[in-house]
Amino acid sequence: MILYITIAVVTALLAGLVDNHPVRQSHTLTRQQLANRVCLTAIFLILFLLSACRLNVGNDYAKYVEFMHLVNCDAYVPTEIGFNLLVKLIYGLSGYENYLLVFAFYSFVTVLFFQLAMYEQSDEFGLTFFLFMTLGYYFQTFSTVRYYLALAVALYSMKFVLRGQWGRFVVLVSLGATFHKSLLVVIPLYFLASLPWKKWQLAIAAAFCTTFLFLQDFYLKLVVFLYPTYEDTEYLEGGTSYISILRCAAVLGFAGIVYWMRRRENNMKNDACVIKRGTAPEEGMKTGGHKAGVNDEKSVITIEDEKDWNRRFWFYTYLNLGALVLYVFCSFLPIISRIGYYLMVSQILFLPMLLKAVPDKKWRRLFRAGILLAAVLYFAMYLKKGANDGVLVLPYKTFFFHEMVDILSDVT
Repeated sequence: MILYITIAVVTALLAGLVDNHPVRQSHTLTRQQLANRVCLTAIFLILFLLSACRLNVGNDYAKYVEFMHLVNCDAYVPTEIGFNLLVKLIYGLSGYENYLLVFAFYSFVTVLFFQLAMYEQSDEFGLTFFLFMTLGYYFQTFSTVRYYLALAVALYSMKFVLRGQWGRFVVLVSLGATFHKSLLVVIPLYFLASLPWKKWQLAIAAAFCTTFLFLQDFYLKLVVFLYPTYEDTEYLEGGTSYISILRCAAVLGFAGIVYWMRRRENNMKNDACVIKRGTAPEEGMKTGGHKAGVNDEKSVITIEDEKDWNRRFWFYTYLNLGALVLYVFCSFLPIISRIGYYLMVSQILFLPMLLKAVPDKKWRRLFRAGILLAAVLYFAMYLKKGANDGVLVLPYKTFFFHEMVDILSDVT
């Protein structure tokens, strides 16, 4: 536990030195850009090496070693083609069942995609990275490695959705789905979240959600069709997460407050500008006040920034609203947590964006303190259950000092 806390503190401090929106100078490497490269490299190496050097850490580490052994023996395994081909390739090049190198590959790619997504898309890299660590996303990559690689790809792919680059989005998601096919669900879900929903459309969607209450058998049969290996297993028991419900509700509540504060601030600025220019209120409203009424380059950039902010705001809002609906109405589905995390992972990008948009400095500091405190408490709760079944990220073990336990094929 002390090791994990130390890693979280050190990497968070390094992330705080990173400015992912540096002022660029042509043909000149600034001090901030140099600091970014050093800190980002250090963060990546720390997270990658901690993950790659682990041994039997994670709730399904031994199960994955068993899967790799069966793949190497050409036996049936319920894993995707990407995973199977990767195992075949690494085992073939190594000349033996080098499962450590397979886990190292997953660690490298997963950490890389997460870090790229946070650096390229966050409004404040330091806060996003802090949430990434304290909300348990990094340490959960020690378990269900295929899924968390897919989750990293999903987070990275959000930028293509916001840019409207659907071809790149579909190609990236399709490649990621060769390692975990549940990733395909983000294609329709992210598309729906990107739409400019009207109130009557939201009402229809709400009515559709009620079908999850009385058509549960139908949806369960659909899940079994997509995941045949779930049939007659404990995976069909379903279940929900009250912590996830609370997190989604809190984020949506915070989003509503920030949206109201931002609109109020913009309206006050527009009204002040109309009075200063001596124009009629009606004219100011038609031209958009000082933004659309002033014909200069700065005004155009401001308008585009506002459009971009609204696009991202509603996309992240609908993702979290969708996650809340899934956790409340679809608790009977066995894959609810996986689908929900594809939507909830946006919170590490959404919260810094909302915090930056708070117009009042005092409120911004108060909200920041609340977010940091909630994240630290969540991290403490996560570490407290780190040795429990289903998590098993504690105690940390490395192949330098420990031996791998026997897998199922070794004892049968």
